[in-house]
Amino acid sequence: MDIEDIVTREFTEVDSGERLGKVRSTFESENLKGVIVTDDGAYAGVITEKQLLQSHVEDNTKAAAMMRNAPKVDRREDVRDVARMLVEGGVKVAPVFDGEKLYGIISENAILEAVLDNLDVLTVGDIYTEEVISVPEDATVGKVINIMRENGVSRVPVTNENGYLSGLVTTHDITDIAVRNMDKATRGDRGGDLERVLDIPVYDVMTSPVDTADPGDSVRDAVERMLEGDYGGLVVTGDDDRLIAGIVTKTDVLRALTYTEEDHMDVQVTNVEVLDTITREEIVASIEEVSDKYADMQVQHAHVRFKQHKEKLRGTPLIYAQIRLRTNVGQMAGSGEGYGAESAFRVALDKLERNVVEVKGVQADEEYEGQLLRKLGEL
Repeated sequence: MDIEDIVTREFTEVDSGERLGKVRSTFESENLKGVIVTDDGAYAGVITEKQLLQSHVEDNTKAAAMMRNAPKVDRREDVRDVARMLVEGGVKVAPVFDGEKLYGIISENAILEAVLDNLDVLTVGDIYTEEVISVPEDATVGKVINIMRENGVSRVPVTNENGYLSGLVTTHDITDIAVRNMDKATRGDRGGDLERVLDIPVYDVMTSPVDTADPGDSVRDAVERMLEGDYGGLVVTGDDDRLIAGIVTKTDVLRALTYTEEDHMDVQVTNVEVLDTITREEIVASIEEVSDKYADMQVQHAHVRFKQHKEKLRGTPLIYAQIRLRTNVGQMAGSGEGYGAESAFRVALDKLERNVVEVKGVQADEEYEGQLLRKLGEL
């Protein structure tokens, strides 16, 4: 399917010189996931809801300071390729062009609606993220914002004193309360008003009860509930629906759309813009090299995520890298930090290989133990 079949021709534009305060209000009033930024009428970039939440930029700052690059999509691009572009670019929307002319926008919702009928073949258990950070009900909004910023997430489950799922707080929940409170503030008392917002217990901001999914649910069913409820994701619960097993998001579904059955490994890279002295092709080759060493392990999908910190050394930023493999013997992961994307990736790759070796060693020990017990049983 070509992307032109599902492109939205109506979209919200803001000028690069617009105040961020007005951009924030636009997000709130129109319930947007992203806006297109133009400079003298020409496409310049995008601003996402998540960016606004994770920034400390004041309202009087111009939109140009906040915008980021988004992949420029040709109107005849394939849906799977565009899904990959959105995931790797870390955006919910992207501009669509017809030649050099801005034609419209494509959103993650439009893609998911278009492929809905094909999602019955996957279950939530196939794609959801298991490692989830949660917070107690008395955690402050300020703490949750820091967790979201540091971990690159847009939703955090909330638990009660017994550790059971109590609610869910998202970037939209926090943006909503922040915009409503800051609209009341004057320039002179805004600082104090911001502090009051940050000190609000997350219990007063979270959504409750929470719509959840089971690992056995079809991805189609989960996506239908996300679209109907305008959710970005669902908390996944296990046998006890009060305990958190993980989270499945629209991004997880988009990532699954890029899975291939081709001979080469399917590797997803998030935040490719931080790559400096290493290329995407070198990343793929390095992961394939690790995988090829262990013939019994078949990698179905690999996800490499980079995150840039503010700290720098001689102008080179500190980068966090995480590699996660989905294989026929379970999930494998490795992470690490270094100055520059290549350094961080090499640290993460080394840890990944050590984790693979450890798992293979355990399996070998178990196989040997089984063989030994069978021989003993024959005596």
